[in-house]
Amino acid sequence: MEPFELSLVAAADAIRQRRMSPVELVDSVLDRVEQVEPQVGAYVTVTAEQARRSALEAEREAAAGRFRGPLHGIPMGLKDLIDVAGLPTTASSRVRAHHRADAHSTVAARLAASGAILVGKTHTHEFAYGLTTPQTRNAWDRGRVAGGSSGGSAVAVAAGAATFALGTDTGGSIRVPAALNGVVGLKPTFGLVPRHGVTSLSWSLDHVGPLTRTVADAAVVLSVLAGHDPRDPASLPLPAWDHRPDVSADLTGLRVGVPRTYYFDHVDPQVEVAVRRAIDQLEALGARLVEVEIPMTRYIQATQWGLMVPEATAYHERTLRTVPDLYGADVRVLLEAGELMPAGDYLRAQRARALMRQEWARMLEQVDVIAAPTVPTTAVPAGQQAVTWSDDGVESVSDAYVRLSAPANITGVPSLSVPVGYDRAGMPIGMQLLGRPLGEAVLLRVGHAYEQFAPAREMAPVA
Repeated sequence: MEPFELSLVAAADAIRQRRMSPVELVDSVLDRVEQVEPQVGAYVTVTAEQARRSALEAEREAAAGRFRGPLHGIPMGLKDLIDVAGLPTTASSRVRAHHRADAHSTVAARLAASGAILVGKTHTHEFAYGLTTPQTRNAWDRGRVAGGSSGGSAVAVAAGAATFALGTDTGGSIRVPAALNGVVGLKPTFGLVPRHGVTSLSWSLDHVGPLTRTVADAAVVLSVLAGHDPRDPASLPLPAWDHRPDVSADLTGLRVGVPRTYYFDHVDPQVEVAVRRAIDQLEALGARLVEVEIPMTRYIQATQWGLMVPEATAYHERTLRTVPDLYGADVRVLLEAGELMPAGDYLRAQRARALMRQEWARMLEQVDVIAAPTVPTTAVPAGQQAVTWSDDGVESVSDAYVRLSAPANITGVPSLSVPVGYDRAGMPIGMQLLGRPLGEAVLLRVGHAYEQFAPAREMAPVA
């Protein structure tokens, strides 16, 4: 096995035990970037020289017995909405062509302090306002979409071009590309991970979280990211704590909610079969399955768009007026649409969210975690605009991909996407686990337990 193929936990252990040096790992990942990047387009910027200098310093520290933290010497990618001092934050947009960050974002600073090494900035759908990331190609099939908006981060991890990466999630933008590329994606509880220094799409829906190879890897990264930062008004006043999952695969007594409504409606049969099989595996590990009704389903789409669209337009107000032609056509249309939305619609969406949070809290009193598909279909061919369901219903690709992930953004509950199989074309399928606010430990425990009994996952077959 090459170093770039190692999980974060395995690589960190090898470095700490002096069985592998940070230089060896970073060189292996950078060689992999050079090999696969022309095919997948995961990165906006590759910081190879800086990464090699950082690896040498990390090696000197390790030789002296000094380890900065659990990510010492681990190469990472950061979605190009996340500020890193001295580097551009382009948001994959011509609007930001001349931007350069003056200081680290909170998450970049915490990762650096823990010893992580930046390999590069990964592509996003422009300003995170989309579900496909058209600049990037799926790690499993270059003719299919990567998913978005954190498509570059997911593909980098899936292809071995980063040991882990960060993304942002406003309506599913971590979990959707994670599912479509066969990696783990975690959207934490709203406010758990600070967003200072991260370009916003919708301030009341935005989250930052990790994309990794395994659930245990995601837990390590979350333990570094979580904790209060007063510079983010939404940051929860909580200290950092250890989110690493219980190594036991015994789920005896755990109540897993299986949605009777919404999450299995208009879902590809192959996705449903794979997810229900994974749920059955949770039952075999001791969990008790409980059917649940998802509340207020008819309001989910209107609430998501009613919050996101006007907030995004407000954030882009100045540049939308001064340099509108620098936006891509799809993003510009959405931003201009936000200018036409009445204030009453936004207020109604806020009220609907408040009611939805109350109803979800009541539902989550019945179960410890909910298990459902992450997305209703696997990665579609690039350029496909719509999905046609068996009842002849037609849904845009963006609406389809956001439909099952949006509830966790509206309510702020944590959500974890775990790979659970492949369709007949060999494309990955993801299962989504949702829990109570600040219930990350339970989600990680369940996801980790499933991984112990799931078939070993291969790295994406990028030539």
